Amino acid sequence: MTAFRKAVEARDEAAIEALLAENVVFTSPVAFKPYPGKAITAAILRGVLRVFEDFHYVREIASADGRDHALVFKAKVNGKEVNGCDFLHFDEDGLIDDFTVMVRPLSAANALADAMAAQFERIQREAAGA
Repeated sequence: MTAFRKAVEARDEAAIEALLAENVVFTSPVAFKPYPGKAITAAILRGVLRVFEDFHYVREIASADGRDHALVFKAKVNGKEVNGCDFLHFDEDGLIDDFTVMVRPLSAANALADAMAAQFERIQREAAGA
């Protein structure tokens, strides 16, 4: 099990942030453009922790070299069940430098988009203050 998975399941925001490379790129399931940088990625992940209910990983798949992981999860957002996957790539220092999230079904993706949009002003303030 990755340290990232343990940190997320423990809802340990500091541990999650410590696992992100400075040059991490976060690709959202609901936004067109990726978000480059540790500060914005950490702030987005804190926002996600606020909006996901009953979040839990159900499976972890790793590449042979351990640098790529797929973490399958289930959660709820405003009562809508979300199925998703976190795709993580780890750099040579063991930090996450690429983080892509995909979710389904569309109704859950829409609920997630709405919930995150409501958080985004706070996310931007947190990222700017980092």
